[in-house]
Amino acid sequence: MNMKTIKFKTNINCSGCVATVTPFLDGEKEITSWEVNTLDKDKVLTVTTDTLSPAQIQQVVEKAGYKSQPL
Repeated sequence: MNMKTIKFKTNINCSGCVATVTPFLDGEKEITSWEVNTLDKDKVLTVTTDTLSPAQIQQVVEKAGYKSQPL
């Protein structure tokens, strides 16, 4: 296993947004863990995964209706 942590700048900016994106990120079985720091000015999403690329994670975030860009 080659666990990697990828960080993204997002527009997920409140607990309601986190609640909206949760089923999408939790539903992606290749994501080991994730969290959004809504207090950071960049609303940083941190994702831990073995296999997903940043582009694949961005697709999951977009499905939930949010934008993200790798930091």
